[in-house]
Amino acid sequence: MNKKVLIPIIIVGLLLVAGIAYLAVSLNKQKEENRAMQELAEMDKKEMENEYQQFARQYSEMKTQINNDSIVAQLTAEQERTQQLLEELRRTKSNDAREISRLKKELATVRAVLRSYVLEIDSLNRLNQNLKDENNRMRGQYEEATRQIEGLNTEKASLSEKVAIAAQLDAIGINLTLKDKKSKTTEKLKKAKALQVSFSIAKNVTAPSGMKTVYVRITSPTGAVLGGGGTFSYENRNLECSMKKTIEYTGNETPMTLYWNITQSMVEGTYKVSIFADGNMIGSKNFSLK
Repeated sequence: MNKKVLIPIIIVGLLLVAGIAYLAVSLNKQKEENRAMQELAEMDKKEMENEYQQFARQYSEMKTQINNDSIVAQLTAEQERTQQLLEELRRTKSNDAREISRLKKELATVRAVLRSYVLEIDSLNRLNQNLKDENNRMRGQYEEATRQIEGLNTEKASLSEKVAIAAQLDAIGINLTLKDKKSKTTEKLKKAKALQVSFSIAKNVTAPSGMKTVYVRITSPTGAVLGGGGTFSYENRNLECSMKKTIEYTGNETPMTLYWNITQSMVEGTYKVSIFADGNMIGSKNFSLK
């Protein structure tokens, strides 16, 4: 009788020990995934802070090189706005997705405004040569204009760096769609056989034309990357991507659509789509899948 009682007790004890061990391993794995997600969020926030700081510095540099009081006043206002957004970002926690998303949209606006000023100054610089030719015939009439344009000549070297920033690509209209086995759109994650990511590379006349490889990285609610697209270099490290595609960019708006085939169990929750090109993150957006 003692053996008949003892054996079930031992079996139950072993099952309890195995269950506890499994729970401990699962908890540790979840902690690691959460830590990786937090590191990516911190990296994203740090990149935004660096861009805001860089834009604020460039506004300051541009003010010292412009003799037009009206333009200087406009640059000052934009610099103060950029600095204010930077302070808001510094006070925002990296896990505050809504505020980070808002500040990321503001960052795109700041970049566009800076780009417009770079183009305006570059346009004035190109006008310089034409006015010099006119100055040979009408020196007296264009004396004041010539002095302003000669001041722009000293800016030409520093403008190249600002133009490079203005030339950064932007991914717009990012969308994540579920496709079933008939390639039709579905709202049900359990019926989906593929993820369709569509977006456009925005028009940018300052960006260099040519062949460009665009990388798409999809992160699951657990922080895991939906891999299969290889790796790419970003911030001095190699990141895994979900998909990639090489296109010929001509400076005009370029639509793109990529597909990721579902070969694993998908969990419900928030998925993040991040897009990279030329060593920069050019766009990201979160999607709730059920």
